[in-house]
Amino acid sequence: MRYLVRRIGFLLVALWAALTVNFLIPRLMPGNPAEAIIAQFKGHINPSALKAIEVELGIGGHQNLFASYLQYFGNTFRGHFGNSTESITTSVSHLIAQALPWTLGLVGVTTIFGFILGTGLGAIAAWKRGRFFDNVLPTVFVVISAFPYFWVGLISIWFFSLTLNWFPTLGGSNATAGFTGWALVGDILVHSVLPAFTILITSIGGWILTMRNNMITVVAEDYVKMARAKGLRPRRILMQYAGRNALLPNLTGFAMSLGFVISGAILVEYVFNYPGVGFLLLQAVSSNDYPLMQALFLLITVAVLLAIFVSDIATALLDPRTRGN
Repeated sequence: MRYLVRRIGFLLVALWAALTVNFLIPRLMPGNPAEAIIAQFKGHINPSALKAIEVELGIGGHQNLFASYLQYFGNTFRGHFGNSTESITTSVSHLIAQALPWTLGLVGVTTIFGFILGTGLGAIAAWKRGRFFDNVLPTVFVVISAFPYFWVGLISIWFFSLTLNWFPTLGGSNATAGFTGWALVGDILVHSVLPAFTILITSIGGWILTMRNNMITVVAEDYVKMARAKGLRPRRILMQYAGRNALLPNLTGFAMSLGFVISGAILVEYVFNYPGVGFLLLQAVSSNDYPLMQALFLLITVAVLLAIFVSDIATALLDPRTRGN
């Protein structure tokens, strides 16, 4: 219980710090980002409309910094991040709600599948150390993982889409086809194959190599040798003794990966014009959409902190020694 209280306390402090930094960064930047955005409207809108935009962006001078800070916290906990400056009538929350399911469905599922597959292959490679499987598999995937996301994505488009015509080239679905029901689900899945393949092929090598190295260390431990001496089945030793303990160092890295799922694989989503959060973030940066950028940065930070918190709890359950006193 004491360990849980400590972790919750750390999470709350980290969340407060993240919120504070996210509030201060736009206000500490040289110049005034909000005024720079409004400058593009001068000469095209009347003073009353300009004043309304200033109030909406919180730069009207009617509040001091502390009052703005309190208002920012209140708006954040209510999920109100203001309107996008790229589309004044569209709320930031609405834009994120539209893009988030695409990223969670593509990057989230692919990250989890890549971790499970890579961890399993790495454990088997270490268990069969020195054999063909161990000599070839890690090397091949580690080399592939060194390729840039965008390069693998472009090669995939050229070969599987333009040359073989197996999969669509761009987008998350064929909006002009008017699909509904299962036809729409199938269309979305077909469009996600190449982006998912790109993410998987460039990320799985790291999980394989890390798990293999962890397993090699664990297999040399005395308790694994004792389990073998007792005549336990190799599969049981692999799963319940060696694999369980070798997996622990990977959990934090996996939690970080899950946290960054919210940001999406920006380059992959850009190459495939996939309508996820990563592509949305890139558009926000390109158009100086500060309210949207601020909300996305905060969302990514909170997701990483929550993922690490869950990882710490899972690690403590799997290995009570990590709880401390």
